Amino acid sequence: MSVTSRYRNAWEGFWSEASGEPGSVFWDAEPALTAGLHLALYEPHVDHPGLTLLDLGCGNGTQTLFLADRFPKVLGVDLSSAAIELARRQDKQGDALFRVIDAVDGDQVALLHAELGDANVYMRGVLHQCDPEDRQPLVDTIATLVGERGRAFVVELAEAAGQKLMGLAKLPSGPPPKLQPVFKHGIVPGAVADAEVAELFRTAGLEVLASGDLPLTTTEYAADGSRIELPSKWLIVGRNG
Repeated sequence: MSVTSRYRNAWEGFWSEASGEPGSVFWDAEPALTAGLHLALYEPHVDHPGLTLLDLGCGNGTQTLFLADRFPKVLGVDLSSAAIELARRQDKQGDALFRVIDAVDGDQVALLHAELGDANVYMRGVLHQCDPEDRQPLVDTIATLVGERGRAFVVELAEAAGQKLMGLAKLPSGPPPKLQPVFKHGIVPGAVADAEVAELFRTAGLEVLASGDLPLTTTEYAADGSRIELPSKWLIVGRNG
């Protein structure tokens, strides 16, 4: 199977219009405030740091390049060719590799695992906005990619974040500027139930090794000048034994 055409077109449209300027995308905050915080939680659970690290749903590659400073082999993958073009343009030193992949296409995923072997996976905010029918196949993909030795770090917006974003969308002045393109392209953030995330991974045969809550910093500011933060939940998953 492959992702729904609605989902593919939404992201291609979004990234085709993105400027590529640092901080121009709502969730593309500085890595020190995002992937940097995640790595402090993730790295103690990574038994095989020499495996390729896959940034699944890498977007324009900001976090991927940060990860490439800390892992020997990093590959950013995304459904959107426009996103991958932005990522490659941003990677002026060639620190990472980038590739267009449909992460719910079982054939593509099997070929990728055959090429790389077991991998570590970093995925930030993909499940919460993908179509419901794509969620289990996406998690099954992570199970395939990590194999027996890899570990995955997954962070998703909590249900409360979706409620907060909908509140921002209904402000009398309209959504904050960096949120407007998200809604324009029909991307629905915060739509996955909190309890569903861990269950999807268990169904895929993975064990939840650690979990917790962490605010997800955005690049947008509230009317009072404070940085907008969204509640999120993180999981580290893999196979033991």
